[in-house]
Amino acid sequence: MKVSVGHALLISIFFLIVSGCATHRAQTIVPTPMHQAQKEIPEDELLDVGISVFETVELTEKKAKKEGTHPDVRKAECHYIPYNLKNTLQESSYWGAVRIIPNETDGVDVMVKGEVLESNGEWLILKIDVIDSAGNTWIRKKYKAKATEDYYTGNAPGSRDAFQDLYNTVANDMAAYRNQLSSAEVQKIRMISRLEFAQAFSPDAFGDYLAVDNEGKATIKRLPADGDPQMERVLRVRERDNMYVDTLNEYYDGFYNEMWPAYEEWRRFNLKERTALREIKWASYKRMAGGALLMALAIAMDASDVQGTNAMQNIMIIGGGALVVDGINVSKQQEIHAAAIQELSDSFGRDMKPVVMEFEGNQYELTGSAEEQYLHWRELLRKIYFAETGFDQLDDSQADQTVEQENGVQSENPTNILPAGEGPAHSGEGGGEGYFWMNTN
Repeated sequence: MKVSVGHALLISIFFLIVSGCATHRAQTIVPTPMHQAQKEIPEDELLDVGISVFETVELTEKKAKKEGTHPDVRKAECHYIPYNLKNTLQESSYWGAVRIIPNETDGVDVMVKGEVLESNGEWLILKIDVIDSAGNTWIRKKYKAKATEDYYTGNAPGSRDAFQDLYNTVANDMAAYRNQLSSAEVQKIRMISRLEFAQAFSPDAFGDYLAVDNEGKATIKRLPADGDPQMERVLRVRERDNMYVDTLNEYYDGFYNEMWPAYEEWRRFNLKERTALREIKWASYKRMAGGALLMALAIAMDASDVQGTNAMQNIMIIGGGALVVDGINVSKQQEIHAAAIQELSDSFGRDMKPVVMEFEGNQYELTGSAEEQYLHWRELLRKIYFAETGFDQLDDSQADQTVEQENGVQSENPTNILPAGEGPAHSGEGGGEGYFWMNTN
């Protein structure tokens, strides 16, 4: 039987199609209960935890589609997932205050940084780094978990997530490291975070209290005297900073609870869609491969000069072509599913309301995203500190540049000073003398 190069190529394509279809083995997730503190930890040994808004690589529409998600969803997840981790850490009772922090900042006992590597309702892969104020790396690893439809039953906002085992594992790893620390080591971490905050606001007064080596490890060189007035002022400013971050966390809490129902359904739906897409893709491959095989055999029969095969050839070619067209039509269902997911994803955009603060008779409106507002807040904190200490204050352009360099954020929405009487009515007072804040409508 004679087979041309073209016929051989067609048959080779068929085998390539078949060999390219791989089965997906399900990953068995072992339930991981959260380890809770067995006894109450003294307040002076509780470490505060800051969780930065997670990062992710920029997703194009094409790349997002390949990963089974949408850029708007991933952007929202970078705020949503850290809040899930915050809830888990709080429930473990190992920590002091656990806060979401828009930008990495000085003065936090333990800092958690994360990156969303993959998230689509079926898979959640996170890269987690945990570092304390002394520069010690607690955790630097990737966590990977797979969910099935059963994982989306019995969930509740703030207490149970489809990937709760992953969050529990991160919390347990952090608790395990914390339990290895002595009381003196905990106190050292707490003191270094205070001195780091003090250096950020008053480098002239506290610049020589810490030494940092080439690896980023901090060492205490000297301590402020008991009752040191400058340190007490810095600690008051730090309390104000914490209270403002608590206000931001109320926004994150509202965002989390508002997003939860839609996001839960999106993930559940997306999981079903991904499963359906795999089944459709496999069915499409089988149909097209079967059609290609029939047509290849028909052509081969013609090339071999087999007698009485015209009718069979026609049937095989027509039938094979029908199977190929059928496979292509089934594949088009993928686009329908993807469009449905995108429609759900587009509803996740959120704009934070402006925050109005008052200090010494002036009202300051902080606008923009949470990250931008926090940048401007740190600028305002410097003004408060300089006003209380009487130190020379940086001019506005220098202050803006300093804060932006520290946070790595380019500001486009400066803090607005509202004319007297034009600010919105205030809803309540915040900590500290001479100012308070509220969210505007």
